Amino acid sequence: MGTDRQQAPGFLCGKLKVVGKVFGGQDSLAGKWPWQASLLYRGLHLCGAVLIESHWLVSTAHCFQNKSQDPGNYQVLLGNTQLYQKTQHTQKMSVNRIIKHPDFEKFHSFGSDIAMLQLRLPVNFTSYVVPACLPSKDTQLPNHTSCWITGWGMLSENTILLPPFSLQEGEVGIIENEFCNALYGGRPGQSRDYVHEEMLCAGGLSTGKSICRGDSGGPLICYQTSAWVLVGLASWGLDCRHPIYPSVFTRVTYFSDWISQVKGLTPLPESGSVSPHTELQPRPLRAAGSPQSCNILITVQIWFLLLFIPEVQDQATG
Repeated sequence: MGTDRQQAPGFLCGKLKVVGKVFGGQDSLAGKWPWQASLLYRGLHLCGAVLIESHWLVSTAHCFQNKSQDPGNYQVLLGNTQLYQKTQHTQKMSVNRIIKHPDFEKFHSFGSDIAMLQLRLPVNFTSYVVPACLPSKDTQLPNHTSCWITGWGMLSENTILLPPFSLQEGEVGIIENEFCNALYGGRPGQSRDYVHEEMLCAGGLSTGKSICRGDSGGPLICYQTSAWVLVGLASWGLDCRHPIYPSVFTRVTYFSDWISQVKGLTPLPESGSVSPHTELQPRPLRAAGSPQSCNILITVQIWFLLLFIPEVQDQATG
């Protein structure tokens, strides 16, 4: 599998120099996930983001709904495992541009849920700040590939992450979209899918690991060909409580061309200048990883009925 590996000398993408809660997760070691960033909105954690180059991060477009669209209101925190606790490894960077995919929610809920963040200044690559590798367009993930999710979101639907706000990690498996849609209420021959081709499902159905509020935009990362490759961005899911449904991620390979195009056509900021931001259109929707409710599409109570009462499923999804 090919990946873009040109980076600062000694710091290849997806390579760790330090060995080191997501719902059902555990504290991670400092430096273990050096591409993980916190997107701060007016100084407070809003969403996750992932470093992919010295000037660029990716996150999810829905993070910017109902928020100021001025890049000056956003900062990116890198090098931290414990949120808000500044260390010698911390890099707090100003955002120069916010570029949301033009097709975000144009065709369906959470469709093309991806955004790119350009920084005013390049980050300094260290053992604690390293970019993740981007997958090649033809990257194939075998079913049940073992991958990891990380973030500073809630520990469960009713349990917030408490100080010192340690970065959480959890191992999950890739789940087929067809099976994922079946769990979310889709049936053979039914056109009403919830998980579309630009999305990817993953979860720990037996271990109870999923994304939760505050995890949006964070990485789904898999170890392949001797490096960590970014395959998904936390997008949406149901309530993060048992029984656990798969988490749904933006499929990064689907947007490989768009990411390359944005990087190629967007000039780097001149020193001391601020480029105009890309206009985003806010929409009053909710997401699994947003600071609002984890519920999307229909309530969890209805999901239980769909699973256990076929008659109700026929009425609810027909």
